[in-house]
Amino acid sequence: MYTVVGAVKSRAFRVMWMLEEIGEDYDVIPAAPRSDDALKYNPLGKVPALVDGDHVLTDSVAIMTYLGDKHGKLTAPAGTPARAAQDAITFWLIDELDAVLWAAAKHSFVFPEDQRVPEIKDSLKAEFLRASGKLSEQITGPFLTGDQMTHADILAVHCINWSVGAGFPKVDKKLWEWASGLRDRPAFKAAQARG
Repeated sequence: MYTVVGAVKSRAFRVMWMLEEIGEDYDVIPAAPRSDDALKYNPLGKVPALVDGDHVLTDSVAIMTYLGDKHGKLTAPAGTPARAAQDAITFWLIDELDAVLWAAAKHSFVFPEDQRVPEIKDSLKAEFLRASGKLSEQITGPFLTGDQMTHADILAVHCINWSVGAGFPKVDKKLWEWASGLRDRPAFKAAQARG
């Protein structure tokens, strides 16, 4: 059984949702970032962490990649063009959505108050809207890379959800409805219930 370190209202949700989708059991230590519990598993104090036996893995996308490869689910096989396409959209999401949201969070509550630049958030919101519009244009089927769900879909939906909580402008109707369909999945709801 796995242990996920991190609360539902954090990037740990990505890992919980993936574990629900692939049908793997897990416990949760609902640690906040930089808490004593988080620091036990990651010297940076970041969440999530995943405990798999004697191994502790960190970074939500690295953990999802590991789980997909280990269980052969929610991922294209390594070394295939399909995997390269999946990795391309995953890395793009990290750069264009996740990093923008994280920068806004740092200037909202992560950085000490004297290091925050609240004015930067307007440009970050505009950048997020530009990128989410590009993402919307790419959606041609039920999932980002075709007919099979991958962890890239989890990452995208989590970023869209995060943007709402962060007070960003709403994404376009097409992208919102696509994400809403994934939020209706039983695995999403089961992971959410862990909170």
